[in-house]
Amino acid sequence: MMVAGAGSGKTTSLIKALAHLRETRGKALRRAGQQIACITYTEVAVGEISADVGVTPLFHISTIHSFLWSVVRSFQSDIAAWVVSRIEEKIAEKRAHYDKPGTRAATKMRLDQEIVGLEAELEAVGRVEKFTYGTGSRYSEGILGHDDILKLTPACVEKHHLLREIVARRFPYIFVDESQDTQPAVIQALRQIASEQPLCVGFFGDPMQKIYGTGAGAIELLPGWGEITKPENFRCPTSVLGVINAVRAPGDGLVQTRGRTVTVDGEEQSVVGTVNIFILPSDDQRTARLGAVRAWLAAQTGDGLWTSDMRDGDVRLLVLVHRMAAKRLGFASLYSALNDHAPQSLSEGIADGSAWPLRPFVQQLLPLIVASRAGDQFTIMSILRADSPCLEPERLRGQAVAPVLVALQHAIEQLATLLADGSAATARDVLRHVRDTELVALDDRFAAHLMDDPVDDGAEGFGNVAAFLECNVGELWAHRKYILEESPFATHHGVKGAQFERVLVVLDDEEASYNQYSYGKYLGYAPLSDTDKANIAEGKESVLDRTRRLFYVCCSRAVKDLAVVLFAADVAAARSAVVDAKLFPAASHHGVEQLG
Repeated sequence: MMVAGAGSGKTTSLIKALAHLRETRGKALRRAGQQIACITYTEVAVGEISADVGVTPLFHISTIHSFLWSVVRSFQSDIAAWVVSRIEEKIAEKRAHYDKPGTRAATKMRLDQEIVGLEAELEAVGRVEKFTYGTGSRYSEGILGHDDILKLTPACVEKHHLLREIVARRFPYIFVDESQDTQPAVIQALRQIASEQPLCVGFFGDPMQKIYGTGAGAIELLPGWGEITKPENFRCPTSVLGVINAVRAPGDGLVQTRGRTVTVDGEEQSVVGTVNIFILPSDDQRTARLGAVRAWLAAQTGDGLWTSDMRDGDVRLLVLVHRMAAKRLGFASLYSALNDHAPQSLSEGIADGSAWPLRPFVQQLLPLIVASRAGDQFTIMSILRADSPCLEPERLRGQAVAPVLVALQHAIEQLATLLADGSAATARDVLRHVRDTELVALDDRFAAHLMDDPVDDGAEGFGNVAAFLECNVGELWAHRKYILEESPFATHHGVKGAQFERVLVVLDDEEASYNQYSYGKYLGYAPLSDTDKANIAEGKESVLDRTRRLFYVCCSRAVKDLAVVLFAADVAAARSAVVDAKLFPAASHHGVEQLG
């Protein structure tokens, strides 16, 4: 296990390890038909690692979902057995909900329909010839979704010794990047294989950068496992290094050393950089106050790029949640729908578009229209081939393809009208069109929402999804601009692994409406709840742990200058708490009076 802080070059070490194996074991592995697996968190990271090590059959570089599917996809009878048990589990959940005291008559009617549908699906599964991995679960069609893969493969690994042996023979080396955000079941599956097979597993991560609720976090060092530490930080200037070490101290106590250096006249010199914190009132002048802070920073540092909103200005305004960015960019209703009183899986998935209700728009529908406007037929066909039920080989067997393509083209033209600038259409209108034309396959969780008279089926976040589907399509385009980083805003969650010259972190609990994090509690000017106190007393993860990790991730993005803006109802109390916390050098504290 490699445990190393931000800016330490974990990915560089991973790439060097891959290169070393290629040089020292490559020939033997190729002769044996074996590969070195490298699992990472996003497609972007897959691309970056592949670019660094080069494209070669020796390396199997993929996301966690793709890797897990590659391991299990040949075992079709085991997949079928798991799907049957999964459907039976869903039926049991629906029946338990039905039998709960107080379940409304309308909900019972809806649950009855869903149970009948699941029972029909259970019968249909027996006729599925082959299961594949796609977007959303459609078991009767033999399609498994993202969440299924994370449950299916570890379950099969645990159950079958032969599968564990096959994995180890095929991949004698398995490296896991961002291991702190990998699901515990996946970690356990790999450890189980390594405990009984000749297999080298490497976890590369940093528990202090765990920012997703489902991640494993710190991985226990078992007997026989080696630990590699990298205390150096090559990214942050020394002033920022002082802050992130102070933030990290009450966590795992890892102290990072060195800091960023530059070579001047042949000599290596430390970069000092700047750190500033502003404590400002949480009133209706937040946007204006942020503008004043940026102007002050530009003047004080002699760096006019602090006020730039262009990407090449390399400024990032990091907000805990998107409300401030959403209001400014035009997707406030979408943000509120998926964030306020929403389950964590929805609210955390706004930053990168991974929340399941956003996925079809982010990954398929808006890209289809962008490609259509550009006359890019290749991209259009790539999306349709991958995701349209109309183009599945089983559906096309025995029928002419041309009429199907004409119908899909017509469906795209109608979609373009729905998603045009100034359209009055809602997200629900778009999805009903997609469902009716089978343009792309939709997650089965949409079904209840797209009925003529939707009934709350008790699913987690049902009300949030319903509110999202009422949003105007213009908000979808505004959100797309945000996640494609076409503005200076980003979220605390959305920047892990990135770095920027100028970082401005906005701390604003009032705008967060989110009980997972609290800067007031973390810095000590807001009281802890009874639940917080109980969690801390029992050694469970608390709001303080989550907030500390997120703040560490934010501050450690800075390559040159770091500024923190804290909006608080009681500025004097917040200022006193910040001074007592000793996270920032005394000279870095500023208030409204300095902004003039």
